[in-house]
Order: sequence, then C-alpha cells, then structure tokens
Amino acid sequence: MYAKCVLPLILLVFLAAAARARQEAGSLADAAPPEEPFAGAPQLDRRALLEAVARRNPTLDAARLAWEAAAARPLQERALPEPMLSYGVAPGSIAGSGVRFGQQIELSQDLPLPRRRRLRADRAAAEARAAAADYRSVLLDLLTAASRLYDDDWLVGRSLAIVAQHRALLGELQRVAAGRYAAGLVPQQDPIQAELEGAKMLHRQVELEAEREAIASRLDAFLHLPADYPLPPPPLAEPVFGEVQPEPGALVAAALAERPEVAAGAAEVEARRTAVALARLAGTPDLALRGSYSSLWDPPGYRWMAGIAVNLPLRRERLAGQRAEAEAGLARAQAELAATEDRVRAEVRNTAIAVEEARHSLAIFESRLLPAAHDQVQAARSGFETGRASFLGLIDAERSLRDVELGREQAVADLHRRQAELDRALGRLPAGLPPELLDPAAKRPAPVSPPLPERHQEEGAR
Repeated sequence: MYAKCVLPLILLVFLAAAARARQEAGSLADAAPPEEPFAGAPQLDRRALLEAVARRNPTLDAARLAWEAAAARPLQERALPEPMLSYGVAPGSIAGSGVRFGQQIELSQDLPLPRRRRLRADRAAAEARAAAADYRSVLLDLLTAASRLYDDDWLVGRSLAIVAQHRALLGELQRVAAGRYAAGLVPQQDPIQAELEGAKMLHRQVELEAEREAIASRLDAFLHLPADYPLPPPPLAEPVFGEVQPEPGALVAAALAERPEVAAGAAEVEARRTAVALARLAGTPDLALRGSYSSLWDPPGYRWMAGIAVNLPLRRERLAGQRAEAEAGLARAQAELAATEDRVRAEVRNTAIAVEEARHSLAIFESRLLPAAHDQVQAARSGFETGRASFLGLIDAERSLRDVELGREQAVADLHRRQAELDRALGRLPAGLPPELLDPAAKRPAPVSPPLPERHQEEGAR
C-alpha cells in the first residue's frame, strides 16, 4: 500500500519540474528581436553606432549572461539543501509466501551552519560583482574598438574626398601644361609629369576604397550583421574635442574608482577572503535531521524513527590543506589587484600624454602647416603661369599640400582615437553614451539572426 502511494508522488514531482523547465525555456524563446539598425539614416553617427554595438553584439550578450548566471548563485548558496526522500523494499518479502511485505521510507534534511551558508552566499555575491565588472570591461573594450573603427572609416572618407579634389586639380594642371606645351613654352615632360601624378592618385583612390570595404566588414561583425551589409557613410565633418583634461593625478584617482578591472579585482579579493573564512570553518560539524518508517520491525513502536546526524571533520591534514589553499588564493588575488592598479596608473598617464600630443599636433597642422602649404601652391602656380618657376616645382607644391591635408585629417582621427583610449583608461563610456549601459541588468533587445539585404534574400530564394 505504501508503495502505491509513494511512487506516484515521486512521479508527480518529476512531471511538475519538467513542466516548469519547459515554461522557462518558452519564455526565453519569446524574446523580441531588435530592430534593424540605421534604417533610412543618411549618415553613420558615432553615438548611434556605439549604441547599436552595445545592443546587438553577441560577445557582450555572452558577458551579460555570465553575470546573470553568477547573480543567481547567492540565493542558491544561502538556501538549505533539498530534502532527500528515499524508499526501499525487501525483495524477499515480495515473492515469499507467508512473509509480511517489508519496506522502508526515510526523509532527511541536511542543516549546514547558518554562518557557513551566509559565507557561501557572500562569496557568490562577490563573484557576481566580479562578473558584472567583467561585463563592463567587455563593453568598454567593444565600444572603444568600434569607435576606433568609426574613426578609421571617417578618415578613409575624408582621404577619398581629398584625393578626388587633388585629382581634379591635377587634371586642371595637366590641361594648363598641355596648352603651354602646344605653344612651345614648356617641354613635353610637364604634361607627362601631371599624368603620372594623376595615375598615382587613381591608384591611391582604389586602395582607399578597398580599405573602406575592409573597415565596413569589421563594423558589420561588431554589429552582428552579414560581412557585406551596407552601412551609411560617416559625415565628412567631424567635431574636434576642445575640452582640457584635468591633472594626471586627478585622472588616476578617477580611474582607480571607475575602472571595471579594479572593481573585478577587488571583488575577487573579497571572494577569496570569504573562502578563507569558509576554510577556517571547515572544522566545525554540520547537522542533519533524519526521520524514517520501517515495516521490518515487529513491534509497531519501533517502526518510526527520528534522529540527527553530524559529520566528523577528523582529517586534519585535509582541513589544513583547505586553509592553505584558500590563503594562497587570497594572496594571489591581492597581488593581481595591486598589479592591475599599477597598470591602470600607467595607462592613464600615458593616454593623457597622448591626447595632449595629438591636440598639439592638430594645432600645428591648422595654424602653420595648412596655411604654408596653400601659400606654396599659389606661389608655385603663379610662377609657372608667368614662366618664373618650373612645372616640377608646382607638382611638388601640390603634393606637399595633399600630404598636409591628409596629415591634418589623420591628426583629427588620432585625436579622437586618443580620446577614446583615455575614456577607456578612465573606465568611462565614449561619445557621451548614457551610463546605464554599464549596468548588465539594463534591458536591451536580445540578439537574433541579423536581417539580410535584398540581394541576400534573392540568393536564398534561388
């Protein structure tokens, strides 16, 4: 009779657990897909790009899920273990004639010390904080790399525009040289030299276009899109940072307070410190409650049993090894945190110096090199048209102006890159992104398979 009651009860418990698991899996599958990024946008905005990366990148989503898994552990560690229900029968009593059916049912509940459960929950909470800091570190790395790719794309676009301008200028100079050659005023070398420079510019244009395609493929990967998914071009005009950074000492203090690597190291130290406390508590026994019914006893008063059990931590060498392992882990975590802080100090100072260097370089291009290069081209052209200077000198002046203009755009891109690196060294988001992005619990659409351009859909249909 007892078997008929207990076995269906166990079956119902398993069926309820399976139904709950199917329900949770269905809720995960019903997540809403994100919208297509940059739909109808004429230009690629830096902030919009970085927000899309934070929303769609699967690497970041993996880091967020790792935090979710770690954040779910403290409640598990604080809770009591699941009770155990066991059932057994005496096989000989089933088939034997004249023998009473023998069975035994036992219910047990382990009761770890409350302090032990609290320490385990504290350790899990510290590990969850470390996982949250790892998420922020992954986010900052991704956004810094995406911002650098945006600068690369912007620089290629500006370089293509400058190359196109100088190709037009060289075409005009070639026509002037051809006219003067037809009039017998200059040798044939002059129009040939202009044609040679124009061919070099055409080759540079092809190189830049190929470079733009490679950058676009890398951006598509950051956005979880097909490698040839079309993105809008960045604007030709990019604002230049004008703010003055605080002193390096203040920047270092801010970085030590904000860097996720430092926070992760501090959380790891706290987790290892809690592990030491747990190891020292390992010599204290835990309790367990036991209750059972056995039909094997003839006197009915002996069939029901209740009692307690304790573990006996007698293996002193094992307990000493646990303490030594935990203390070594704590010392390692403290050393790694100190090394991380030293690295952060060096990174902040170096990137702050690089930002100021890039700012000064851009100022020199704009205040001295660009005006001088323009004046040189005007003087060389005037001298060539009046016969006082050679065409080779005009070509050299045009080449110098082209190099200076490209150098100025390179200086702008370098300043943006150095600023993004400084933001990363300080542990803050680039491009003024909202700080709530740093919270792994912030809601964002779940990444799904990216939408395909029309040409991909047509190929799939075929």
